[in-house]
Amino acid sequence: MNSVQIRSAETALSVGTWLIVGGAMLFSILTVTPLMERHSPKGWEWTAPILPLVVDAAVVIVVRLDSVLAALGGDGGRWPIALRWMTGAMTLALNVADSALKKELVGVAVHAVAPLLLIVTAETGLAYRRAITAAHTAREAQLKAERTERERAADERREADERRRREEREHAAQLVREQREHEALIAREQTAREEAARREERERAEAKERAEREARERREREREQQQAERERLEREAAQRRELEAREREARERREREREQQRAERERQALLSAGPAEKRQEEPLARATVRAAFDAGLSIRQAAELCGWSTGWVTARYQEHRDTPTTAAAVPDLEGASA
Repeated sequence: MNSVQIRSAETALSVGTWLIVGGAMLFSILTVTPLMERHSPKGWEWTAPILPLVVDAAVVIVVRLDSVLAALGGDGGRWPIALRWMTGAMTLALNVADSALKKELVGVAVHAVAPLLLIVTAETGLAYRRAITAAHTAREAQLKAERTERERAADERREADERRRREEREHAAQLVREQREHEALIAREQTAREEAARREERERAEAKERAEREARERREREREQQQAERERLEREAAQRRELEAREREARERREREREQQRAERERQALLSAGPAEKRQEEPLARATVRAAFDAGLSIRQAAELCGWSTGWVTARYQEHRDTPTTAAAVPDLEGASA
């Protein structure tokens, strides 16, 4: 793994950690603030968001300073560990307190997800950063050793090249001396042979150049033909894809319109049924509460429609508020009744 990959891994870890921390903080504030409002003295309800903000600020400090220490290869000792676990335990306790007081095990499990994920992310992120720092340090040491080895090898090659060039110069000088000694005897024959060789070489070069030029022109013509054919096929394929995309979009639009109309009819059917004479089955009751929540009805009106208690309906309303949805569909009436 090179330095670019290491930096990319550190960036992905940092961005993912802060996304989880931000989501957990927002979820904690939205969950704990109503609980603090109910347990604050009258007239002091406005102080309800202070406690979750203080706890979440401690979480931000822990995550940020742990990332800095891990990047520097330092160790803060036992106090950062104690602060991490204390803030995690406080966040977990505050998030599940409301559901625990109501003895809703499902609510406790749901509200424990974000704090537990935050605790494990903080510990895992710290371990990952330490491992990345150690790997980066080892990589730098390896690169330094390789750079030193390359420099040493380059010096050796440079010395060998200089020695070889010196030997070549000496050998060339010796050949020149020998050549001068024999020039008087073989000058005429050598000139004739060289002229014949040059003439033959020129003929071979001209023949080779002609053959290469003809082959190049032939390849150019074939390439132009292939390019034209490829462009024609690409245009036809693009036209087919565009037509298919338009047909697919039209089908999907019709399907969405039919689904929205069906959901609206079912929602109106649930709301127009009037107060329930007896408590509905839970799937049908959940569908009725979902429809009432989307229509903006009060908790009491929703309780009258489904026949369940206002506490149960309140919990369902809270689930819908905690779960961001866009135009949630009402379940099928026949399936809910079954």
